[in-house]
Amino acid sequence: MAGANPVHEDGSVISQLDSTLHKYETLLALIGGFAVFSLMILAVINVGGRNAFSAPLPGYIDWIEQIMPIIAFIGMAYCQRLGGHIRMDIIVGQLRGRMLWLIEAIGVFFMLLLVLVMLWGSWEHFARSFDLSAPYWSRDSSLDIRLPLWPAKLLAPLAFAVIALRLMLQLIAYVKAFIKNEKTPAAVPMIEDAATVAANEAASVSAQKSRS
Repeated sequence: MAGANPVHEDGSVISQLDSTLHKYETLLALIGGFAVFSLMILAVINVGGRNAFSAPLPGYIDWIEQIMPIIAFIGMAYCQRLGGHIRMDIIVGQLRGRMLWLIEAIGVFFMLLLVLVMLWGSWEHFARSFDLSAPYWSRDSSLDIRLPLWPAKLLAPLAFAVIALRLMLQLIAYVKAFIKNEKTPAAVPMIEDAATVAANEAASVSAQKSRS
């Protein structure tokens, strides 16, 4: 897995769309961070209640089931924008110019197809759970404290919709870069080799030490 530079921005329409979408991706990633923090709090309350009062948190597993989809799905688009997902760069890392943009466009295209299929499937899964005529609008619930499951099931198609938009934007950017043979296209992460990643990390650590 290679590192990625900050995404290049310019005054183009695609760059403006990238910046706008990234604001929503950042907000979702922040929500995911709060979800991780809430799991820590729930664990402390559950363990503390069990040890101190012999009364663990009611529905602890049910709450975990509700929170896990937030952690699992909601930050995918943010990570994709920064090029943070695991990928094999043994071959792609050696490519330059139009060939690199072509290979990247092909990879993003197939990723988009997969995400669209998963978006459709997860929406159908949510639709089977949601029912306006049912109590709490839900046809199913958790086993212990009977929490409705449709809010957690809705998070998956929501997250897939956002990453589908991100992949569409990146696909357009890669195709544009291929046609115009751009060196630093906007709205896509620029992949670095291992030596550059190590140098940037060392520079970042040095900068933090100098500020402290």
